[in-house]
Amino acid sequence: MGAGGVLREMLLKGGLIVAPGAYDCVTAKLIEQAGFAAVYMTGAGTAASRLGVPDYGLITMSEMVANAGAIAAAVRVPVIADADTGYGNELNVTRAVREFEKHGVAAIHIEDQVFPKKCGHLERKEIIPRAQFLSKINAAASERHDPDFVIIARTDAIAVAGFDEAVERANAALNEGADVAFVEAPQTEEQLRAVPRLVKGPCLLNIVRGGKSPEVTLKQADEFGYRIAILPTMLLAAVIDTCERLLKTIAATGMMPQSERALTIVELFERFGAEEWDQVRSRYKA
Repeated sequence: MGAGGVLREMLLKGGLIVAPGAYDCVTAKLIEQAGFAAVYMTGAGTAASRLGVPDYGLITMSEMVANAGAIAAAVRVPVIADADTGYGNELNVTRAVREFEKHGVAAIHIEDQVFPKKCGHLERKEIIPRAQFLSKINAAASERHDPDFVIIARTDAIAVAGFDEAVERANAALNEGADVAFVEAPQTEEQLRAVPRLVKGPCLLNIVRGGKSPEVTLKQADEFGYRIAILPTMLLAAVIDTCERLLKTIAATGMMPQSERALTIVELFERFGAEEWDQVRSRYKA
């Protein structure tokens, strides 16, 4: 069974699938080792880590696919990837779907923002007409080679056209073949609760600290009826904070903070499968 099939089985079993955001193979492996059932490849984190730019639609499909493929190869759990707007019209969407499929990704989400897009929790977003969005979702669902590959339809309509339009777009996208609906940035707890009730299919919740949505716990997300929760910037923000504090201290004092415990080189390599690779070397050493 491929990665998409594994994710589909998880969706059928019920309960909340929690997918913390990874931006590289290091964070992806740590997520897997912590026991999470899925990894989310964050577009914002990919743009920041690979290009050093904000989530403003500056990263290309090829760069996103390359990162998603590396992450999918590094872990054994399904990887859900941000595929932005699908990188163009229905033709571009079709190619994007097939490229992510080939690289072992379990699912992608495609949104209805204009190109270039921006982070869903920023101001002044713009969306394409509903018919154009649905056409792209239909192409994504119809042209995938693996029927188990999961298509997630994301709508950013709340900020532009209101809550009702967002729900209508989500339901229409499910009718066009999407497997999961992603209503981005509900603005109140009432809206957060209403999405899984009004959308006629599995729903994904994006949990962004300091974003447009009220912060909720994973327990609440499960109780509201969401089936997938992604935490895209959690690790990226923590890494930036830790690095800034360490670098500031080193620059000021000329030494590592004594309170910080650094991994030994052996412990570091253990995180990335040193034992498994040592066994391979032992088996074949002349």
